[in-house]
Amino acid sequence: SVTAPPATKPHPPNKALLGLLIAFFIAIAVMILMISKWRVHPFLAILSIALAFGLLAGIPLTDQDDETPGIATVIGEGFSGIFTSIGIVIILGALIGLILEKTGGGFQMADALVNTIGKRFPVLATQLMGFIVSIAVFCDSGFVVLNPIRRALVRRTATASASMTIALASGLYISHVFIPPTPGPIAAASTMGMGDNLILVIGMGFLVAIPALVVSYFMATRWAKRVTTVEDEEITSEDVEAEYETLRHSYGRLPSKFLSFMPIAVPIIAMAIGSVVTMSGGEGFGAELFEFFGIPIIALALGLLVALIVLGVQQRMSELQDITEDTLRVTGPILFITGAGGVLGAVIAASPLIDYITEVAPGFASIGLFFPFLVSAVLKTAQGSSTVAMVTTAGIVAPLLGTLGLESDVQVALAVMAIAAGAMTVSHANDSYFWVVTRFGNLTVQEGYRTHTLTTGVMGVTSIIFIWLVGLFV
Repeated sequence: SVTAPPATKPHPPNKALLGLLIAFFIAIAVMILMISKWRVHPFLAILSIALAFGLLAGIPLTDQDDETPGIATVIGEGFSGIFTSIGIVIILGALIGLILEKTGGGFQMADALVNTIGKRFPVLATQLMGFIVSIAVFCDSGFVVLNPIRRALVRRTATASASMTIALASGLYISHVFIPPTPGPIAAASTMGMGDNLILVIGMGFLVAIPALVVSYFMATRWAKRVTTVEDEEITSEDVEAEYETLRHSYGRLPSKFLSFMPIAVPIIAMAIGSVVTMSGGEGFGAELFEFFGIPIIALALGLLVALIVLGVQQRMSELQDITEDTLRVTGPILFITGAGGVLGAVIAASPLIDYITEVAPGFASIGLFFPFLVSAVLKTAQGSSTVAMVTTAGIVAPLLGTLGLESDVQVALAVMAIAAGAMTVSHANDSYFWVVTRFGNLTVQEGYRTHTLTTGVMGVTSIIFIWLVGLFV
């Protein structure tokens, strides 16, 4: 018989690498403090922490050879890589959203949903109009634009104001974090290597949104209705109707409801067809053409062309330059923060930290999808911005995907969803959206915590549990 060799014990972790891991967690804690307490801009905070950690991790000061780049090269490649993959996509998506906001296209989409199901199911109509509109429009501005419709529905249907506020806020928030082309999920997807497969991320976003919509609808109809606001007591039906009609007339000639939906629908359809053609292995000029139009940049460019038609219908093409400049002002900070997140990810990938994490991989693999969720939730709760939380977490998690056992496209898309779920957990006083919801919804700070903050927490936890369950089967 052959004698089995004695079992070998695993090597203990290298002390230097263990110290580097501790330094990494300290660096992340300092970054959170810089953003949330010391009010340092996220771009500067993330970039400085990435530089400091890179030097501490032993990345050379200058390029040694092709295999060992210096810290400046790592930073430059991390920053430029993000702009190469996602910069134009973010700008095009934001430009489409702002055109819809300015022309009343967002108003028309919301009004279509309200007219279809609003009178019988006002809370559901309010939630869904927020969900649809926020696919293209930022949730903050979306709430402001749709608030008159919400107020009118409160009086038309005698529904509790707080219920309608939470329904609108949650609907907007869900698509804001889960579904491109809003900047957060686009940036996270690209950082995680899914920039060329956004249709999968969009599809996964719609799937994960379902339980979040269900639980937030329950919170709006069962929990938030217990809150009586000033709006329930003081606003008259005539005031609300007048405000609603004033908003409608302020847009001038509104685009048709069909045309209002098209700038969002066209890119999604183009990416879906392109993805199907690619997976089917189609050949020839026709297949190549469909694949071309399915590329995210090209698909969003098609959406922008349709949005320009909406602008032209209103004879407001002269405003395009101002709208474009407003878009660049809004997306500029997002792009730079996204670039800084890319730098942090590149520094982590170039550091010996990956060696240590690989050594203790079984522990991380057991955490799986909960790891990106927890990192994102901590960052979101600490500093307030969902976009910053998603970008930063994606930079941290991207180099660890293999270690976490998340390697297929579907698994990586689920990791993006886990980051998004964390980025909604929770919205409170350090989040600008919290103040938009409470002020325009006529909620006190205490009522905002009892309703909006609690709902975002419940949505986030429900979403990650659902994501984890899906992950068991893929």
